[in-house]
Amino acid sequence: MAEYETFEFDVLIIGAGGAGLRAAIEASSTGIKVGLVCKSLLGKAHTVMAEGGMAAALANVDERDSWKTHFADTMRGGYYINNWRMAQLHAQQAAERVRELEAWGAVFDRTRDGKIMQRNFGGHAHPRLAHVGDRTGLEMIRTLQDHGIHQGIEVHMECTVTSLLMDGDRVAGAFGYSRELGKFKLFKANAIVMATGGIGRAYKITSNSWEYTGDGQSLAYEAGADLIDMEFVQFHPTGMVWPPSVRGILVTEGVRGEGGILKNSDGERFMFGDIPENYQSSTADNPEEGWRYVTKTDRDARRPPELLTRDHVARCILKEVKAGRGSPHGGAFLDIAWIKEKLPNAEAHIKKKLPSMYHQFKELAGIDITTEPMEVGPTTHYVMGGIRVDGETQMSTVPGLFAAGECAAGLHGANRLGGNSLSDLVVFGKIAGDSAVKFAQENGRTSISDEQVNAAMEKALEPLDSSRATDAGGAYQIQYDLQEMMQDNVGIIRQEDEMLEALKGIEELKKRAATVAAPGNRQYNPGWHTALDLKCLLLVAEAVTRSAIERKESRGAHTREDYKGKEEKYDSVNTVLRKDENGEMQVALETIPEMPQELTQIINDHK
Repeated sequence: MAEYETFEFDVLIIGAGGAGLRAAIEASSTGIKVGLVCKSLLGKAHTVMAEGGMAAALANVDERDSWKTHFADTMRGGYYINNWRMAQLHAQQAAERVRELEAWGAVFDRTRDGKIMQRNFGGHAHPRLAHVGDRTGLEMIRTLQDHGIHQGIEVHMECTVTSLLMDGDRVAGAFGYSRELGKFKLFKANAIVMATGGIGRAYKITSNSWEYTGDGQSLAYEAGADLIDMEFVQFHPTGMVWPPSVRGILVTEGVRGEGGILKNSDGERFMFGDIPENYQSSTADNPEEGWRYVTKTDRDARRPPELLTRDHVARCILKEVKAGRGSPHGGAFLDIAWIKEKLPNAEAHIKKKLPSMYHQFKELAGIDITTEPMEVGPTTHYVMGGIRVDGETQMSTVPGLFAAGECAAGLHGANRLGGNSLSDLVVFGKIAGDSAVKFAQENGRTSISDEQVNAAMEKALEPLDSSRATDAGGAYQIQYDLQEMMQDNVGIIRQEDEMLEALKGIEELKKRAATVAAPGNRQYNPGWHTALDLKCLLLVAEAVTRSAIERKESRGAHTREDYKGKEEKYDSVNTVLRKDENGEMQVALETIPEMPQELTQIINDHK
């Protein structure tokens, strides 16, 4: 049996993106011993790819904004199956978290009078996104790291966690390995915060980085935690579609927030052809001038249809492609260059507001976005579902196991509004860190049996067994086959027969993965890493598929060809996944607790 090194902490954070760093900062501020484990290098978390901004009701650009409007927008965008308590806390605390980042050194864009600048974004009734050009996530990570690195947090970089370990029904630690040398590590902890991000690498076309293999969701589920609403996978409407090497890389919603418009191959601005009932023309004589979002608090703000919610825009682009009006490579054209007609210094403005987009297209696609349109299309971007948590504490259904950020579910309901993800990270990262400390202090030390550790080690070593079958296809091929199948059968538009076919395919891939071999040893063996990721990828793919089959309606980011409208019986229902005594995944529908009258009134007042 291989050796392992042991580390002991009061609180262990798994994941070093915005949520993980904010949880670690909060926990370490109490003086307890905090460990931070991250799959890649510190500073390389996927949060750095978040571009448009962080949503918070600062009211710096429009004084009519408030936490109540932000709450109502979030609930409406989530089709009212959000965890309403999380939506309330998020709306109430987001502005404070933004100001906190500013105090810690974040350099936000500014209004002329020196306040934090805010921009329009899809689904928000007011300009609400505090931003740093189109590099907001990068600035968030830089700020959190600069502030947190001096807090005494012990960081384990390039380390993958393969198992959570238990003390009875309580989480007690984690087992993992260093990716470079393959050395095993045992992390003992009195509480754990999961902050591992999303599941995008289960799909072929995605904006997500290589780390996003559903580790947190899978580890928590295997430890006994509930997952909810996994059918709600958000396909961002605008990812790069050309050249093939960069297909899926995100094109920030900030492009549309700064005036970018969508056109089909006929040069038509097609978004005007599919406007929901709560949008109306701002001028009957000239509807092309703009559209306004009709709410009692914001009757005059112009809202271009390109800033409808992400699920709606993605479906509209797909509709144009299917009708034969798509771009040459299967997308649509996103044009920001047209603002030259309205803005004399448009080129400088675009380069200032969208520096990353300018360089991204110039370097990777040979396109100057100040003079020509971008070719974009839907890309797998975000999962609204994940680990079920308590709205007040962020604790999962497993005692001592907390979750924050994308791997936790509840805040966004059926569809996330752009910009809510970054403020989600810091609001609930702080809450999770604080709650984990309290749990650790109140519940004392844990113990882990040697049998558990040995079993976790044996499981991790299995792909290195030279006697394993090799005719099942390598780990890379299995992942590729899964990605193709999920993209084709459980993608933007779904129907039951295709999803049932996907379930059969997942079962076949599980059999192949169970015998996959990764020749070589533990040092510098990427095939081994991929083989270990497969278990997580296959589990979250099954969770998405089973949940999508169970929800027989179309709502938010879940669109079914065979059930095209919303169904009343699903109006206040979460799809819950849990492991039964035989280790099988079971799906149940559970009613969301009734919202307090005062919150219902806020929503009614802001319709």
